[in-house]
Amino acid sequence: MKDWRFWFTEQRGTLMAVAIFVVMFIIYTSNHPAGFSVNVVQTAANKGVLLAFVAMAQALVVITSGIDLSVGMIFTLTNCLASILVTGTPLQVTFGVIAVLLAGAICGAINGAIVIFGRLQPIVATIATGAVYFGLALALRPTPGGTVDETLADALTGKLFGFLPASLVTLLAVILVVWVPFRRSVAGRAAYAVGSSEPAAYMSGMPIKRAKMLAYTISGLLSAIGGLFLTFFTYTGEAAYASGNAYTLFSIAAVVLGGVSLFGGRGSAIGAVFGALAFRTIGDLLFVFDFDPLWQPLFQGVVLLLAVSISAFGLLRVRNRLEWFG
Repeated sequence: MKDWRFWFTEQRGTLMAVAIFVVMFIIYTSNHPAGFSVNVVQTAANKGVLLAFVAMAQALVVITSGIDLSVGMIFTLTNCLASILVTGTPLQVTFGVIAVLLAGAICGAINGAIVIFGRLQPIVATIATGAVYFGLALALRPTPGGTVDETLADALTGKLFGFLPASLVTLLAVILVVWVPFRRSVAGRAAYAVGSSEPAAYMSGMPIKRAKMLAYTISGLLSAIGGLFLTFFTYTGEAAYASGNAYTLFSIAAVVLGGVSLFGGRGSAIGAVFGALAFRTIGDLLFVFDFDPLWQPLFQGVVLLLAVSISAFGLLRVRNRLEWFG
C-alpha cells in the first residue's frame, strides 16, 4: 500500500497532466465538425509533438533547478539548418539529419558549459546564447526557403497502418530511447538530486557537473528533434524570432502544466509531454468554439492558471519542503 502511495505522490503531476489532456481532447473532438476521426487525430498529433519535444528539452533543465530560455532558438536554428542539409541522396539525407541533431546537442552543451564552468545563472546564460543561436539561424536563412527530403518527411508525419500518427510513434520512441535511460542512469538520479538540493548532492558525492552537462546536452538534442520535425511539417526553414520566443514560453507553460516543479528535483519529461499536448489542445478548442482572436490569449491564460492551480492544491498542506517528497 505504501509503495502505491509513494508512486502516486511521485507521479501526481504527470497523472494530472494526462487527465487534463484527455478531458480537453474529448471536448475538442466532440465539438469538432469532423468528430473523432483519423485526420483530426493526426493533425492534432503533428501540432502537439513540436511543442512536446521542446517541452521535454525544457523539463530536463528545469529538473536540475535551472531554466533554458534558448530552447526555442535552438528549435529555430535547427529548422533552418535542416532546410539546407536534409535533402539530396539517401546518404546525404542521413548525414544531414545527424548533423542537425549534433548541432542541437552542441548548442545544449555550450549552454551547460557556460552555466557549469562560467558559473552564470541559467536564465542569464541562455538568454545570451539564445540570441547567438537566432543570429546564426538568421545568417542561414535571411528569408524563408529551402527544402527537405519529402519521402522522409511524409514517412514521419503521415499515418502508420492507415490510422496511427507516425509523429506520435516517433515521440514515444524518443521517450524510450532518450528519456527513460537518462532517468534511470546515475547522471539522471544526480540531476534530480541537484534540483532538490545541490549542496546535499555534492556532499553525497553525486556527479553534479556530469548530470548538469548531460541534461543541457540532451535538452539541445530534443530541441533539434523538434526543429527537424518543424522542417518535415513545413518543407521549409525560417528564422522566425516570434516563433522561437513563443515555443520557449510555451515550453515553460507545458512544463508547469505537466507537474514539473520550477524549483527543480520533481517531475518528469513524460509529464511535460502531456502538458504540451494539453496546452496545444487549448488552442484547438479556441478554433472549434470560434473564439475572437483578441480574447484567445486571455482564455489560454485562464485555462492554464486553473490547470496549474489544480495541480498545486497539494502544496497547501505542505509545511516544509521535505514533506513534498514524502
